[in-house]
Amino acid sequence: MNLINKFSEIYEDCIDYYKGLETEGFNVSEEINCKEEGWNNILAHGDNMQFMKYLLEEKDMKGKLKLIYIDPPFFSKATYDAVIHLKPVDGEKVDPIKYFAYDDIWQHDMSEYLKMLCRRLYLMKELLADDGTIWLHLDWHVVHYAKIFMDAIFGEDNFVNEIIWHYKSGGSGKRHYARKHDTILVYSKTKKYYFAPAKEKSYNRGFKPYRFKGVKEYKDDLGWYTMVTMKDVWNVDMVGRTSAERTGYATQKPEALLERIISGATEEGDLCADFFSGSGTLASTCEKMGRKWIACDGSSLAVSSTIKRLYPKDASVMVLEQDNKDFDAIGGTVEIDTERSEIAGSDKEILKVVLDSYTINLLPKKLDKKGLETIKKVQDVDSLQLIEYWSVDFSYDGKVYKPDMVFSKEKGKIQNFCEKIVPIGKSDKICIKTVDVFG
Repeated sequence: MNLINKFSEIYEDCIDYYKGLETEGFNVSEEINCKEEGWNNILAHGDNMQFMKYLLEEKDMKGKLKLIYIDPPFFSKATYDAVIHLKPVDGEKVDPIKYFAYDDIWQHDMSEYLKMLCRRLYLMKELLADDGTIWLHLDWHVVHYAKIFMDAIFGEDNFVNEIIWHYKSGGSGKRHYARKHDTILVYSKTKKYYFAPAKEKSYNRGFKPYRFKGVKEYKDDLGWYTMVTMKDVWNVDMVGRTSAERTGYATQKPEALLERIISGATEEGDLCADFFSGSGTLASTCEKMGRKWIACDGSSLAVSSTIKRLYPKDASVMVLEQDNKDFDAIGGTVEIDTERSEIAGSDKEILKVVLDSYTINLLPKKLDKKGLETIKKVQDVDSLQLIEYWSVDFSYDGKVYKPDMVFSKEKGKIQNFCEKIVPIGKSDKICIKTVDVFG
């Protein structure tokens, strides 16, 4: 059957699935810089559809999100790798290690992909505020189909913009023009959506002054120009290989792109969400711009990448884990020493925690032979290189992990110890969390 003949079936399936979806629970597993009162940002590890239902049913979040940005799989039928960079071992340079991060090879066909997307869009419409907008980021593989369903779900009259994100990287081929853009579809829920577009330079013809009455003109090194509302084609560079914001996560989007979206669609203090959050670009950008945020991803690599990215920003983050979810955790073993030194003339002592070594118990799937050999060599010689970050909760209650200290790898090195002054013989239960390069 031709795909276009399946549109009604896809649409009806989404409505039925949406209405019959039951709520599953999410529990707090970690609190980072959380406040007892007021808003704490939320990072959820689990199925995004179940999480959105949880927000609607358990957290009364209907109509609360000013901005929803999603960057779902593109139906590109490609497998994406993440890249690990390690420092030299025994004086020998270590090549970057590529390993499987996620794939965009949908289990079935395009109709099943569209069902997946549309079921989630229905939930997002419920969560979106009346003055909010939703931004759907796709590329040429599926965006033309997605627009039809966005029209059906949000209404043709609520279409706001089709943004073309133009970039320099990738897309070259001998049998087609270089594919150098993605498409972002923007829809509102009502006609009273918030919109504050930025201005940009528009150079006069020949770079000469027009001298039109009432038109303010400016001049720079190129020539004369006016300031106009930003156009719908955005030239924003991808995250470069040497960029400070690069996480190594596949398909990472630049903060500059999200800054433009967030500034045009929200005001300071507004609540934003990303339900395919990847390495956490929306969350990181919201922190920088004074917005509240909610993020969700089903990958432990994505969640750990986001946490590491947010630690230096002193973000308040409540991490949720989905109930009864069988996550594909790799796991590792860390060897730890503790040392105690009494402080003379005091009832206190210095408690020192030292990481001695780290062993990955089960290496991830689809790691090639060369990468496997490299990891084993590093593990034998300098195993702490394999730790991406670690943290310590000196008063662990056995339920929710609340780190007091966090140490991230910088330039290939990581601090392997920490100290805290505690009462002699009266220290609380201590919990240590290590996260390795595979998440």
